[in-house]
This record gives sequence, C-alpha cells and structure tokens, in this order.
Amino acid sequence: MKILNYINGVLQAPVNNQYLDNTNPATGEIYGSIPRSDAEDVEAAVQAAKKAFPSWSSLSAGQRSNWLLKIAQAIEDRMDELALAESIDNGKPLSLAKAVDIPRARDNFKFYATAILHDAYETHDMGVDGFNYTLRQPIGVAGCISPWNLPLYLFSWKIAPALASGNTVVAKPSEVTPATAYLLSEILHDIDFPKGVLNIVHGLGGEVGASIVEHQHIQVISFTGGTETGKAISKIAAPMFKKLSLELGGKNANVIFNDCDF
Repeated sequence: MKILNYINGVLQAPVNNQYLDNTNPATGEIYGSIPRSDAEDVEAAVQAAKKAFPSWSSLSAGQRSNWLLKIAQAIEDRMDELALAESIDNGKPLSLAKAVDIPRARDNFKFYATAILHDAYETHDMGVDGFNYTLRQPIGVAGCISPWNLPLYLFSWKIAPALASGNTVVAKPSEVTPATAYLLSEILHDIDFPKGVLNIVHGLGGEVGASIVEHQHIQVISFTGGTETGKAISKIAAPMFKKLSLELGGKNANVIFNDCDF
C-alpha cells in the first residue's frame, strides 16, 4: 500500500517526495510506504483549510450533519476492508478491529452528525436592562493529531466534532498506523466531500506534528499521545493562546502469549 496525503480534495505525494516504510508489527514485514511530509505539505493543507472555512462554516447544521452521515455510511460500506487494514497495520486481532474499532469510528461521525442538530444557546434575563446570551461559533482551522493504539477510532473522535461545529481540519495520524486514515481519505474523495474542509497529512511527529502545532493559523489543537510531547505542545501553544486539548500518557499494557484464546 502506497499511502498519499489528502490535501484540498486531492490524493497527492509529499512535496519532497520522501517516504517512510510502513511495517506490519506482527511480522516485521514492510508492506507499504507513507509520506514523510514536511512544513510545505502542512502549509498547503492549512491554506486549503483556510480557504474552505467560510463556505463550510456558513452551512447549516443540517447540511454539515448530512455530510458526516455520508462519511459514516461509507465507513459502514467498507467495514471489512477497514477492519482488515487496521488489524494488519496495528497488530490487533481482526475480530477486535471489526467489533470495536471501526464501528466506533463510524459511530463517532454519526453521533456528532446528530448532536450538532441539538445545539442550544443560553440566555439570561437581566431585567429591564437587557439580557445576556451565549453564542457558539466555529473558530477556524483545527489541528488534530492522533495516536497509534486506536488509529481510526481516535482519529475520527477528534475530526468529527471539529467538522460538525463548522471548523475545518488539518489532521495527522500516527506514522506507525497510517492505513485507515488513508482509506478515510479515499472515502472522502469518493463521496466528493468539500475540498479543503478535511486535510490529512502523513509524517513524523517531530516534523509534521510540530509544523501543525506551531502554525499561526491553526487556532485549535487536539493531541493524544505521550506526556513529554504534550508538555512540549503546551509550551508552544500557550504564548499563541491556542485552544488546547491534551490526552496524555498510557497504562495497563498487556502481554499476550500464544495460548491466549482471544
């Protein structure tokens, strides 16, 4: 599998034409390649997202909901293919990928597609002097960086609410498990999803991830990964007053032996 970036609605090679090996963790076999993208690819993705933001954020909640439901249905239609790709790429049992990971990714899009239809605004009566009200508006371009342990599930968990609320997205999946993010790119291309609304850039965390975090036009960052990386992101984001969501650290590792009936 030769993986490509998805920028402005186009599946494309990285600007530098450099690639990383994609390895099956169960066997050590190199079975594909992924882009080793850099700041130029991130810049192209950000510019596409900025250009798409006015039109996407101007859609009604119902229109954005319909697009997310189309993605959910397309994931359902390719359930077996996505589950197999997740199993090979991540090393988890196929039964688990098919029963949990991919259905959850589908349901993330379905959940936020319907949740956005029930968004409500609060008002507070201040008497004859007036009233206070809460207005929720999309911010702009969101940067979503996801980990390797639940590749498509956590990827979609970040992307779906950002899109539903009217933001556009530049997303980076883990370079260790990029396959299902690439298949999501194919889905977006196949359903003719609006160009530039969701851009997927592959590469290393210290290169692509850092470029996303540092970019002045990405106002929101959602990151799941290591604690030390989260600390570094905080130091970059704080002076720029970016909105930041960090889910850090991991525990409860499992050692699975050959006699395990999983």
